[in-house]
Amino acid sequence: MNSKGAGSGNHGPGPHDRVSRFKRAAKAFHNSIQRNASYENGGSSCPVLVEGLNDVKTLRDLGFTGDIEKVNRGWPISRLVAYLHDTYGIRNIIDNRGSVILLMDWDRTGGRLQKSLRERLESLDVKIDEDLREELMKAMKPEGRTVESIRPHVPSLLPLISQY
Repeated sequence: MNSKGAGSGNHGPGPHDRVSRFKRAAKAFHNSIQRNASYENGGSSCPVLVEGLNDVKTLRDLGFTGDIEKVNRGWPISRLVAYLHDTYGIRNIIDNRGSVILLMDWDRTGGRLQKSLRERLESLDVKIDEDLREELMKAMKPEGRTVESIRPHVPSLLPLISQY
């Protein structure tokens, strides 16, 4: 059987071995950690929006030092969207990219939430950064479909992140 035919195990784009996938995730984490860092620390002061407290803990363990905002804070989504718009603006003034890194889980519920937040923020002309989530969806799916499911893999990811 040739490597391109049926049964080759290739189920779409992206690396399939763990080392390649973790390197891909580590590079995406590194880029987002840099954007999230404060201006004083050489970053863009770009906040990350996650679903809840366990997601915040996971990102802190990975080295995120800047603002991390939570969806689950007891506010209606419309109030959260208005807060993000008022607090962070429509573009990041330092690097002219998205004003918020949007990182919802890549399960069904997280996908719906990501879409809703994206549409609501974009309706206010807020530019968002979804690069990290897109890379994690491809690279970390076998390990889980949530931000907090990455937490057990932090010891494996940290040395890779520091290489970039």
